[in-house]
Amino acid sequence: MCNGCVHKEYPDRGNTCLENGSYLMNYQGCAKCKQRDFVLISNKSTEDDDGEEIVTYDHVCKNCDHVVARHEYTFSVVDEYQEYTMLCMLCGKAEDSISVLPDDPRQCAPLF
Repeated sequence: MCNGCVHKEYPDRGNTCLENGSYLMNYQGCAKCKQRDFVLISNKSTEDDDGEEIVTYDHVCKNCDHVVARHEYTFSVVDEYQEYTMLCMLCGKAEDSISVLPDDPRQCAPLF
């Protein structure tokens, strides 16, 4: 992973968790070949570890195959919530939690 290729390391992305793709607004250009071209995805793998889905892949420079960053995305169901996390030097860090129920109990207003 290369901090010379990104504007900011691990930017805070709030609740935006990417299962695939790249956050190109944070891509400064390849520190190795000095080109600012597309970033490709390579070495993508998906594993299921005790109910938690983990997706990992490398962001690599299109021109010289330099590894810009390693991306990790996780998905799991905890109690009645879908939990998402993302950690990547290029795409940033983020967490999200969504209720599997029609009405999210955290969003309901108290009756009294």
